[in-house]
Amino acid sequence: MAEYREIIAKAVVAKGRKYKQTNQTICPPHNPSSILGCWIINHQYDARKIGKKIEICGSFDINVWYSYNDNTKTSVVTETIDYEDTVKVNYRDPDSLGDKEVSVKVLQQPNCVEAEISKDGNRILVSLEREFLAEVIGETKVCVAIHSDKCSGEDDDWNEELDDEEFEEIDPNFLVAHEEE
Repeated sequence: MAEYREIIAKAVVAKGRKYKQTNQTICPPHNPSSILGCWIINHQYDARKIGKKIEICGSFDINVWYSYNDNTKTSVVTETIDYEDTVKVNYRDPDSLGDKEVSVKVLQQPNCVEAEISKDGNRILVSLEREFLAEVIGETKVCVAIHSDKCSGEDDDWNEELDDEEFEEIDPNFLVAHEEE
């Protein structure tokens, strides 16, 4: 007959995922003729649990390489974007203890989907995407069955003696050499 024990363990007690598309308007110092490239760098973020949601606050730099003056000159404009994303999490264990620890993984770094010149010709419109997976880690109870008849004596079979090869590797002067120094 099995006995049961309750073990308290840390586990993922809630998960959520957030995909977000946004649009940003960049105002370069010159009216752009064409866009030569757009990339996003320096992504940083921090996350915290607020109620049943996780708030992710972060920032990144948008760099747009463009030509101007009828495609005779080029320049790069950089703009730092701050954002706040809220991820709703679904709890699998509503009775978890100490669920203050949050783990966030970036599934899709902020990425430029499209960059185009506005109709009035003096701004650059950038479409972006990003995606996060958020987890709440808490203490939860796990119930396990104890089968004492299945495990008895198995640990006694381990041989913890040195074999001849390991015994020969022991330096008998080890302690003497350190005492002379």
